[in-house]
Amino acid sequence: MITLVIAEDHQALIDGIRSFLEYEEDITVLGEANDGEMLIDLVRKKQPQIVLTDIRMPKCDGIAATKTIKKEFPNTKIIAFSMFDQAEAIHQMKDAGVSGYIMKNSSLKKVLEAIRIVAKNGNYFDDSITTTDVTSKEEIVLSTREKEILRLIGEGKTSQEIADILFIGKSTVDTHRKNILKKMNIQGKTDLIRFAVERKYDF
Repeated sequence: MITLVIAEDHQALIDGIRSFLEYEEDITVLGEANDGEMLIDLVRKKQPQIVLTDIRMPKCDGIAATKTIKKEFPNTKIIAFSMFDQAEAIHQMKDAGVSGYIMKNSSLKKVLEAIRIVAKNGNYFDDSITTTDVTSKEEIVLSTREKEILRLIGEGKTSQEIADILFIGKSTVDTHRKNILKKMNIQGKTDLIRFAVERKYDF
């Protein structure tokens, strides 16, 4: 039996999820919370196997709540359930310890699928979230030079401008760019620039 608690500040959404799950014989909803502090208290009392939580909630957001829960109950699996698909929100939740991330516009069948996969110690990230979105900072291994180049790309510099700043050849910069694309599993110049802008302060 999979035990679950749901944290969401919109009660109508909780009601919808509960109504959908109540017909699943392998899942029991132990309780619900409308803010982060209530969620932490609920987990302490009920100790569910799975937590489905929003990110933006009153009193204590989903990121802080996730960190607290994972510290006190490391075996509890947490799935983020959010309307935010920005890379930074995804990074923060993954770094906090979530095993899954689902968008709120996903079908309830997808929510059910995520719960079952995570309950079996798997990971589940929404199809709309790219590989680069779920790669945490600690998993990215770049050389010092690559970090310098990525930071300059994030500042809007061209390959020639980067070459002039670092006193290296443009072809060398282009080679580093290709290596960064490969390491980050990024496709194309536009995605590289977007990634560099989002992450330039991380390096």
